[in-house]
Amino acid sequence: MNDVIKLCNVQNPEFISSLMAAFRFTATFLLLSLLLIANKAKSQSFIGINYGQVADNLPAPASTAKLLQSTSIQKVRLYGSDPTIIKALANTGIGIVIATANGDIPALASDPNFAKNWVNANVVAYYPSSQIILVNVGNEVIMSGDNNLISQLLPAMQNVKNALDAASLGDKVKVSTVHSMTLLKQSEPPSSGIFDPGYGDVLKGLLAFNNATGSPFAVNPYPYFAYRSDPRPETLAFCLFQQNPGRFDANTKINYMNMFDAQVDAVRSALDAMGFKNVEIVVAETGWPYKGDSDEVGASIENAKAYNGNLIAHLRSMAGTPLMPGKSVDTYLFALYDENLKPGPTSERSFGLFKSDGLTMTYDVGLSKSSSQVQTPVSPSTAKAPVTPSTEPKKAAWCVPKAGVSDAELQASLDYACGHGIDCSPIQPGGACFEPNTLAAHTAYAMNLYYQTSGQNPSSCDFSQTATVSSNNPSTNGCNFPGGSS
Repeated sequence: MNDVIKLCNVQNPEFISSLMAAFRFTATFLLLSLLLIANKAKSQSFIGINYGQVADNLPAPASTAKLLQSTSIQKVRLYGSDPTIIKALANTGIGIVIATANGDIPALASDPNFAKNWVNANVVAYYPSSQIILVNVGNEVIMSGDNNLISQLLPAMQNVKNALDAASLGDKVKVSTVHSMTLLKQSEPPSSGIFDPGYGDVLKGLLAFNNATGSPFAVNPYPYFAYRSDPRPETLAFCLFQQNPGRFDANTKINYMNMFDAQVDAVRSALDAMGFKNVEIVVAETGWPYKGDSDEVGASIENAKAYNGNLIAHLRSMAGTPLMPGKSVDTYLFALYDENLKPGPTSERSFGLFKSDGLTMTYDVGLSKSSSQVQTPVSPSTAKAPVTPSTEPKKAAWCVPKAGVSDAELQASLDYACGHGIDCSPIQPGGACFEPNTLAAHTAYAMNLYYQTSGQNPSSCDFSQTATVSSNNPSTNGCNFPGGSS
């Protein structure tokens, strides 16, 4: 600053004061701009995807990197540490989860140098250009039945953590492992969730590690498999986030409206029961197959689109789960592509959200950044002829929830509106309309914005007959509800 003043050779104190104020304003403006950009970039950091490679027809990693950048996906989970993929994702801003093979666990556990070399080759060599955020040591090891492997899992994780610490990356790259939902002995109702006591000692050690290092407990909940074991229509609706009576947990007096929340909260209860209330949960895998064999009930494009699309809408609503409200659990969808070399039934090869050309969606669940327009789904039986838009000014009108609407109905409407192209960031923490932090207030904002964005079409303020058009402006101090012009 002083050098600038000397160069200008200005002696006027008022000019110098003004110049310094301008510099301060510019610096502040730039800082605020960077913070806004960072906040926008993190806005959907809770949506990730699994990138499996058991296939011989996958597109080049560079093509996949471009595909991912065209979506709102912010994180990718690999089942290994393929260098071509890690390099392709460099400088994209996409978080990368890598993994060690189960077969590497004995060497990682017994030889700190092996762990150091693994970390140097698979993390240090690419970081920070490639934004590696987590190393999973093995996959579903505890349920493998291999007692030798199970006993060496924690020492392996500790050696990988020590190697990351030695590389000064211990606070940037976390270490964990991935668990199957079958680790729970009981999951219904969610409040009674407990882990299999046969693995109690092993889990205590692993959870103490998660707790001490700030790493997540990663688990694979699949409502699809819950439906296959109970293929009733009401179970399907519960699994697909569709209208259903819910399932009441008498212990907490919570009526769960979808299987995903129920499964995740069962894990939360199991963690709490073991005394690890501060360990966060990450959903490492969840998905629904779009095709299956004749005896694979529920595997269809319609169900897959409903599950993944409604799950994404639920995550974007930032509602969280009943036991963890107000924050979406980091969730990795399964999967990016089909893996055509996987053994087993057809469903095992039919989870991909994108086709192997690296361009085409198998079905649209709203992940594309270009999918920003609100679209109101209609069935062929209710389709109507196009209506010429009116050129008259919109009347002052707002879409708000009807009196007496249940929390479950409010939540369903919030999920729907936020999942169909509107910007719900103002009702997320820190947003202008986050307060009052109530479900009714957040739903009112989302309903109204959906209604206004749809051109005040009366059908867009229905929400299964839970909403109504009002002439009373629901705006509050600092939170403006758009409502046309008088």
